[in-house]
Amino acid sequence: MSYLMQQERQVGEIVLAVGLDQPSVSKHLGVLRRVNLVRVRRNGRHRLYRTNAVAIRPLHEWTETFERYWQHQLNRVKDRAEAEMKREQESE
Repeated sequence: MSYLMQQERQVGEIVLAVGLDQPSVSKHLGVLRRVNLVRVRRNGRHRLYRTNAVAIRPLHEWTETFERYWQHQLNRVKDRAEAEMKREQESE
């Protein structure tokens, strides 16, 4: 998605960038269009795709909840590991 935020891209460009075959990329773009996460504009025979940032914002905000949760969990793991290391060093 960030690749499409920078500028509009043709399917062929996207295929080369992500390393998938054209039918797979087209299928994914179709799904993203249906849920309004990308926009498409015709330019002659070409279709140009771009991220719909307005539609992505609520998704980004929703995932931040999980990011905060996992960051908290990772901090707990780090604290426990550091405490264990300190105990081991003190016992030597």
